[in-house]
Amino acid sequence: MVVMSVASTDDELPLLRLDEVQPGRRVKVVHLKGRGRLRRRLLAMGMVPGAIVEVLRKAPLDDPVEYRVKGTDYSIRRRDAHMVEVRFMED
Repeated sequence: MVVMSVASTDDELPLLRLDEVQPGRRVKVVHLKGRGRLRRRLLAMGMVPGAIVEVLRKAPLDDPVEYRVKGTDYSIRRRDAHMVEVRFMED
């Protein structure tokens, strides 16, 4: 009998929105929703597919949220972060 091990892939991890991720977690950007100025702004911040984003902390009323992308910290409104689809990083 042959037993094969199947390595997990990124596609098996759940897809969620950046605004759903709790502080202290790291995620990988999969896709950006939206168009126009907001999309360009997020891309300029480094929110490109494959980028690693760390959720640092939330403001007292949960808006905005501070994120670290490519070594730079950004505060982003929750409604804008909702446009970024991400997957959790494997531990």
